[in-house]
Amino acid sequence: MATYVAFLRAINLGAKRKFAKASIVAAVEKAGFTGVETYINTGNVRFDTSLRSRARIETALEEAFAAEAGFEVPTIVFTQAELREIAADAGRFADGHEGRHYVSLLKEPPTAAQVEAVEAVGTAGEVAKVGGRAVHLLLGPDYHTARLTNTVVEKHLGVATNRNLTVVRTLAEKWC
Repeated sequence: MATYVAFLRAINLGAKRKFAKASIVAAVEKAGFTGVETYINTGNVRFDTSLRSRARIETALEEAFAAEAGFEVPTIVFTQAELREIAADAGRFADGHEGRHYVSLLKEPPTAAQVEAVEAVGTAGEVAKVGGRAVHLLLGPDYHTARLTNTVVEKHLGVATNRNLTVVRTLAEKWC
């Protein structure tokens, strides 16, 4: 058995995409995974499985979530080692940065051209730095006025979900 961490995209936003933690746990367990835990209600799930293929795990979870929630829930899965690396990269990428730090977690690894394109979108006050399947967004003091957002990341790199660095670090410490 291996432990994985899944990040659900676009849940609990508005009235129509509600997906409670208890329902998430039920869906993950129905998919055959064990040791299920959630952290806050933004779609962060830890579980154990004998499956080794990230694509197969994501597909099983997405099917279970659609059945439970009644809508599609794109899901991005990382190993514990990958999540630890993302949290560790934050210090290197954000050295000296004093504003907000968010991480867009990618479903697929980006190509070199995609990395170059998304990093080129940044400005002096908003910077994107890519490490593996994570884009570190180094922003100013107000996330809500930022132009470099998860939407921009998805435009260049495909399906992604966004978490603040505090959540990423907490999950790496708690679950890895």
